[in-house]
Amino acid sequence: MLPESNSPIRRALRRLLATTAAIAALTALSPPAQAAPDGLTEQDITFSSGDLPLRGTVIAPTASPGVRRPAVVMVHGSGRVSREGYRQEAEAFARAGIVTLVYDKRPRKSKSDVDFELLADDALAGFRALRGRADVDPAMTGLWGVSEGGWVIPLAAARSTDVAFLVAVGASGVSPERQQSWNLRNRLTGLGVSGSMVDTVSRTAIGLVVGAGLFPEAGYDPAPALARVTQPVLGLWGEQDRVIPGGESMRVFQESLDRGGNTRYTLRTVPGAEHTMRVSADGIRRGDEVSPEYLGLVGSWVNGLAAGPPAASTGPLPRQEGRTAAVEPVSPGAQLAAVAVLLVAFAGYGLSAAVRRLRGRRGAPPVRRPARWLATSGLLSVLGLLGYLGYLSTSGAKTPGAVVLGRPVPWLGLQFLALVVVVAAITTAVASWRARSRLSPAHRARLGLLLAGGAVFLPWALHWGLLVP
Repeated sequence: MLPESNSPIRRALRRLLATTAAIAALTALSPPAQAAPDGLTEQDITFSSGDLPLRGTVIAPTASPGVRRPAVVMVHGSGRVSREGYRQEAEAFARAGIVTLVYDKRPRKSKSDVDFELLADDALAGFRALRGRADVDPAMTGLWGVSEGGWVIPLAAARSTDVAFLVAVGASGVSPERQQSWNLRNRLTGLGVSGSMVDTVSRTAIGLVVGAGLFPEAGYDPAPALARVTQPVLGLWGEQDRVIPGGESMRVFQESLDRGGNTRYTLRTVPGAEHTMRVSADGIRRGDEVSPEYLGLVGSWVNGLAAGPPAASTGPLPRQEGRTAAVEPVSPGAQLAAVAVLLVAFAGYGLSAAVRRLRGRRGAPPVRRPARWLATSGLLSVLGLLGYLGYLSTSGAKTPGAVVLGRPVPWLGLQFLALVVVVAAITTAVASWRARSRLSPAHRARLGLLLAGGAVFLPWALHWGLLVP
């Protein structure tokens, strides 16, 4: 006979059954640890950063009962990055005895939707999820960040004393706008490009993006956050890094940590490695192999923290091609106004000629030939530059075209067109003056607008490097 429904025994049995069912449900929902081919284990997890669910994978050494290991959360570089992009390093860290979490980066609404504080929230959310595992030593759990992640993890560490250490890889010590300008200059010169186009792409175009507010976190200064970091820091820069200025960055790290009173840092250059620590001979062409020396440094440094953090130590500065420079913002309003005047002036002349023909007006007006040259070459020059800069922006200036005499062929074509515009403008102005007595009021107005476009084109083309060697 069962106990009475309101008896203590019956109520205890009901609670026991409910608890057992809940545990069974959670077990069914939680993905089991999976055996990796090399003996490591993997487990997919989901954690929340605010209202945003993030998915990741924990890669760990095979668990030993009662053994807690150091652990690290890997924080992404820029762009749309998934956890798979860091699997090679994560598996290497796990083989070195470090439990590692890699996760998919939060989705971006647009290229300008970047917030380092939100990314730091995500890193800390992953940190809390990893730190609570049974096989993880919570006092030995830290953050690893590469490239953009090198701006993010000091912000996270400054907000949580629970973070045990930081590993910064290819981290920039200068603002994003300076770093990107330096990166583009290196990329173009590495492809054999020289002359005005280098400045146009690496400074003028970046200045316009900054001035228009389309460069996220453009002026972010990493030094204040670094000065607030009290945890041990391992900073690593590739000897062949052409993306961030390694020499300046290592110096900023050292000075900022010293200013904050942090004497527990190790700063090193990794020989033969590029920005993401892949083996590379020149920093431009890279292989798939991650530098073994880099992996060894991370593994030994993290595991060595159990015996106490090392004293401050800085190795030789990485090789750096030239110093970074401040980027002057370019007014988008002024540029839009100039382009509008140029398009109206050059396209307007052709449209008015088409309307004149449709109305059946016969006879060639004076100054027709040089004016046509000016209108046509001017329109092609403006549209060509806008199109080419747009292409370089979307491609990251990785394929500017075949290079002849230090200039990509498209750029040479644009410079030639710009010279044609200047010559045509001068020719049109002289011809208009000589034929002024034969010009009708309507044609004078058309030529006046066209010549105004030619006058605006000269400083505009100089500003964008089209008339500069």
